[in-house]
Amino acid sequence: MALLITSECINCDMCLPECPNTAIFEGKKVYEIDANRCTECVGFYPEPTCIAVCPINCIIADPNHVEDQAELLEKFKRLNIVSGRF
Repeated sequence: MALLITSECINCDMCLPECPNTAIFEGKKVYEIDANRCTECVGFYPEPTCIAVCPINCIIADPNHVEDQAELLEKFKRLNIVSGRF
């Protein structure tokens, strides 16, 4: 499933450069994650890097965008391999 940044975000900028799919962006109040671009780092890293660097643990699984590992891998391929990034 895609990830979600909660309203507890303090806009510390730690997650933004960590996202290999550029799924994280500045929202009106807190950073947000584009569910269409989030692969939970599948295809890049064993674990989501944004979660690893978040100092307040405000990044959670998005219950509105449930995807299994195979779906996340397909999204990774669509975003990166097809676009010529790899």
